[in-house]
Amino acid sequence: MQYTSLKKLRVIISIVFFVLITLVFIDYRNILPEEFTRGVLYLQFIPSLIKFINILSLSVVGFIVVLILTLLFGRVYCSSICPLGVFMDVVSFISRKLKKKKKRFRYKEPHNILRYFLLAVTVIFFTAGSIYFILLLDPYSNFGRIITYFVNPVIILVNNGVANILENFNIYAIFPIEIQSVRLELWIYPMLFLILVTWMSFTDGRLFCNTICPVGTLLGLLSGFSWFKIRFDEENCTLCGHCTRVCKSDCMDFKMQMVDYSRCVTCFNCIPVCPSNSVKFTYKKTEITEASNIKIKVAELKNGPDKKKRKFLSFLLSVLAGGTLSSFGQGTDEEYKDSTVPEEKEFPVTPPGSLSIRNFTHNCTACALCVSACPSNVLQPSFNEYGLTGMMQPHMDYHTGYCNFECTRCSEVCPTGSIFPVMEDEKKRIQTGIAKFVKENCIVHTEKTDCGACSEHCPTKAVKMIPYEGDLLIPEVTDDICIGCGACEFACPTTPFKAIYVDGHSIHEIAKEPEEEELEKPVDEDDFPF
Repeated sequence: MQYTSLKKLRVIISIVFFVLITLVFIDYRNILPEEFTRGVLYLQFIPSLIKFINILSLSVVGFIVVLILTLLFGRVYCSSICPLGVFMDVVSFISRKLKKKKKRFRYKEPHNILRYFLLAVTVIFFTAGSIYFILLLDPYSNFGRIITYFVNPVIILVNNGVANILENFNIYAIFPIEIQSVRLELWIYPMLFLILVTWMSFTDGRLFCNTICPVGTLLGLLSGFSWFKIRFDEENCTLCGHCTRVCKSDCMDFKMQMVDYSRCVTCFNCIPVCPSNSVKFTYKKTEITEASNIKIKVAELKNGPDKKKRKFLSFLLSVLAGGTLSSFGQGTDEEYKDSTVPEEKEFPVTPPGSLSIRNFTHNCTACALCVSACPSNVLQPSFNEYGLTGMMQPHMDYHTGYCNFECTRCSEVCPTGSIFPVMEDEKKRIQTGIAKFVKENCIVHTEKTDCGACSEHCPTKAVKMIPYEGDLLIPEVTDDICIGCGACEFACPTTPFKAIYVDGHSIHEIAKEPEEEELEKPVDEDDFPF
C-alpha cells in the first residue's frame, strides 16, 4: 500500500465507526438488533475493560484487541475507533475551513504533569472501586451523553414534524415519539464538556486527547513500543516543515526530525504533504546516534514549557470543576407543593439485571445508551439518587415512565456489564423493589372517589383493590409477587407525591410466581339452546 493511501483508509474507517456508533445511540425505535449493537461497541476501550473484569469472558476482550493494535500501529483507537476523537477531527476540520488564515500547527511541549496526574488519579480511584473519574473523562461515555442529551431530542422533534405532515395525507408509516425532558441540572456537565472539547478542537486539534483523556494517555504510553511508527528519513528530509504544520497533535518537530509517539494519534496527515517523501510509516527502526540524542535535549531546553497553554488549560479546568461543583449544589433545597405525605424511598431503583445498587454504580460509566434505548423512558439520568459520585448514572424514574413487563432492552445494549443480559421470563420475576401504599395520599381516602388505576396497571396483580368504605375499594400490596416495575406509581394520579410508590432494593431479589386466577367453568355445549 502506498503511504499516501493510509490517510484515506483512516478517514474511511473513522467515518464508518462514527456513523455506526451514532446510529446505535439515535436508534429511538429500537430497530437495530442486539448483535449489531454489541459488535459496533466491541472495541470501545473502557466499556470492554469493565465488562471483561465483570464476567471474565473471551467474548468481551475488545480492549485487548485495542492494546494489540496500539502495540502494532500506535494510537489507531484514538484516530479512528473512538467516536469522540472523530468528532474532534470534524470540529478541527471545520475550524480550518472557516478561518481566512489557514490554521497551522506547530510542535509544542507535552503537558506531562497534568496528563499523567489525571491518568494516575483515574487508575487509583478505579482500583479502589470508584468509577467516578472514568464517568467524567471516558471519551466514549461523554460522546454517548452528548448524542443522547442534545442530538436525540432534535431527531425526535424532526420525526414528529414529519409524522404530523404525513398524517395530513393519511400516511402513518412514521408516528410521533414523546420527547422526555432531562432535569436541567444534569445538562450542566455534558454541556460544559461539549464546550470544552469543541473549544480545544477548534483552536488546537487533539489537545484534549493528549492532555485530559486518560485513555489517550494510557495508549500513548504503549505507543512508544509500537512496531509501526511515523519516522523521518533524515537523509532526504529538507526541513520544509510541512509535516509539522498539519500535525493536529502538535507532536512533530521537523527541525529535530523527531516525533513524540505518546501524543501521535497515527492520523497520517503528515505523510501526503511531505514533498520529499521523507515521512514514512514503517517498522524499520532508525538508528539514533549520540548526536541525535544531544539534538533532542537541546530542543527541549530551547523550547521550554509552554506556559501560555498551561494557563489556558488551568482556566478551562477551573471552569469545568466550578461548573461541576455548582451542579452538585443545585437541587438540594427544592421546594415542593403542599402534600399530605412525601414519598420516603430508602433506595433508588436500578434496572433489572443490574443485580444490586453496588454492582450498578461501580460499573456504569453513564454512557446513556440504555437511556436512549429505553422504550418507556423510565430510565433517566440521576442527580443525587446515588450520591454525588453517581451523578448521571441512570435510575428508574417512575414519575416519567414504568418498566415494561416484557422489555429487556437495557440489558441487551449495556456495554459494561453494569446491567447483565436477562431473558424475558427471568426478568418478569426480578424484584427490583417493592411498592409502598400511602393511604393519606390516595384520592379514595382524601376525596372519597373511585380510582384503582394502580391495580389496573399492575402486571403481576400485586396491587389489588379491597373493600374500604361503603362501595369504595382501596389498594393493597402483596409484597411477595411485586417486582417493582413502577406501573402503579406511574399510573397514580396524585401529585406531587404519589399514593403508591416503589422503594428500591439494595440487592435485587426474586419475586414469587403470581397466583393464576381460576377461570369460570365453561358452559357445557349441551346446555346451549341452539
